[in-house]
Amino acid sequence: MTVGKMVSCAHPNEMIIVLILYHGSQVESFTPTYGNDTNDYGRGFYTTADIELGREWAVGQQANADGWLHAYEVDLGALKVFDFADVGVLTWLAELMKHRPADDTPSYMRDSVRFISRYGVDISGYDVVKGWRADASCFFIARMFVRNQVDVSILGELLSLGNLGVQYFFQSERAFVALKERQDLKERVPMAEYKSRFDARDDQARRRMVELVYDLSRNPLEHVFSELIKETGNGASV
Repeated sequence: MTVGKMVSCAHPNEMIIVLILYHGSQVESFTPTYGNDTNDYGRGFYTTADIELGREWAVGQQANADGWLHAYEVDLGALKVFDFADVGVLTWLAELMKHRPADDTPSYMRDSVRFISRYGVDISGYDVVKGWRADASCFFIARMFVRNQVDVSILGELLSLGNLGVQYFFQSERAFVALKERQDLKERVPMAEYKSRFDARDDQARRRMVELVYDLSRNPLEHVFSELIKETGNGASV
């Protein structure tokens, strides 16, 4: 459950947007760090407002022991926030491609540059980025998309089938300072329970995605990756 509130503050043009966000880790004593550049949106700290998703992250694919759920309170109203929901799935995919290749073919390496140039945006000036989470099932679909096996008209539905959840990515020094750890909400996450939930989410997502992709009445393959990069003009939201 998301724990958050929105209340008016003294200035009539400002809002205080206080959220409790979660980060799953294998480490009990933890300090937020920038991580590496191969994560979804690059180097920064990734959190979610979904406590159940945070628990799953704590045990993840590689875990062999119980994990830890860390909680942070933050006022987003004091930060500059970019939301990928405002610009669409193609822009989100372009951001992922900057950090994690969707394929390893020579044609992809060439065409992804053009795709990013057309649909990508510069998020470096924002404190926090809000957007969909990319897991293994998402990159399974991304690979099919860049291989022209997915029509752009069903991309949004495919992502919703994946039940990926939304993440909040903290990337500026100002954003890191705004994170206030809530030790009273920290909890141990049992691997036996949440590792199976993590795996089941990914397995179910892949099955549902494959069913939709191979339904040619809904996936007509008329507006695909190679056609998008041939088009002229500015990218549009999808």
